Amino acid sequence: MTSARERPTLEEVARRAGVSRATVSRVVNGSTTVAPTIQEAVRRAVRELGYVPNLAARTLVTQRTDSIALVLPETATRVFSDDPLFPGIVRGVSQELEAADRQLVLMMAGSVASHDRIERYAMGRHVDGVMFASMHGLDPLPGALTRIGMPTVCSGRPLTVAAAEPNGIAVAAAEPNSISRALVPYVDIDHVAGVTSAVQHLLDGGRQRIATIAGPQDMVAGIERLAGYRQALRGSHRRSIVAVGDFTRESGALAMRQLLDDDPKLDAVFVASDLMADGALRTLREAGRRVPDDVAVIGFDDAEFARYTDPPLTTVRQPIIEIGREMVRLLLRLAENEPVEEALILPTHLVVRDSA
Repeated sequence: MTSARERPTLEEVARRAGVSRATVSRVVNGSTTVAPTIQEAVRRAVRELGYVPNLAARTLVTQRTDSIALVLPETATRVFSDDPLFPGIVRGVSQELEAADRQLVLMMAGSVASHDRIERYAMGRHVDGVMFASMHGLDPLPGALTRIGMPTVCSGRPLTVAAAEPNGIAVAAAEPNSISRALVPYVDIDHVAGVTSAVQHLLDGGRQRIATIAGPQDMVAGIERLAGYRQALRGSHRRSIVAVGDFTRESGALAMRQLLDDDPKLDAVFVASDLMADGALRTLREAGRRVPDDVAVIGFDDAEFARYTDPPLTTVRQPIIEIGREMVRLLLRLAENEPVEEALILPTHLVVRDSA
């Protein structure tokens, strides 16, 4: 077994390639200022000798780790559940980082202790940038990292201010005075436009009592989709009928039972995620309600399973994988000190199937 002392050194690579140690160092660290013929001679010597760079020393020279963190403020149980958000985001991020020859560091912050550990890790410059997805509440970490010069990007507009109504449901966070200008660049979708297209589809179908199962009101996605529902009903002389879930299938089933108890005559429901919509479909079947004859159902996400529900789910498609890719592109521009827009907003699309 080869010991660390027997490993080839930069000096040995330099002698084999017939160049200086400094030239080898520049090539190994990715410099583009070395002539192509010399680069090839160095790389050939590296291969022949089996030279492996000292990553710690390389980081000191380049001030780069070539690693990017993706922080998910969720428990491992939630991340590795059947929620389509997480694998979609990770897939998009991984694809783009691989193309950029960067390493993904996946970090979950589902507790106070894990959040503190991630904060210390990021503040210690162990990564070249940090991306956040599935954020809850007023998390100060993205702003703190931005202020110390760490390239930081969020999936979804960072929540800064959200007032609450007496019933505990947040007011429309899409209003200008509800969420202030973000300190942290972000990639998001047009939630309000997506929900408006869904509710308008129900209105055009003659539905009279349109309810919603909203997402968690400590997340911008949940807040803005509820705002979109209310905005779409405005002017139609139909009242809001609201229950709140947490983007899980179980919460959708429970919320649907609550809605049926509150208004047994409801004839449509917009659900803020496909998982919750699947739970709602189960409750409607158990209650003897036919979909879409008695109650039309529309979800949000266009998850893979949406086409296989009973009946196939009409839903708002959001480009989850592309969100991940765009987060990386934005982060890498920040890392190169290139000017970036504060927000990149991607479009949604209503996919009509049999449930509405």
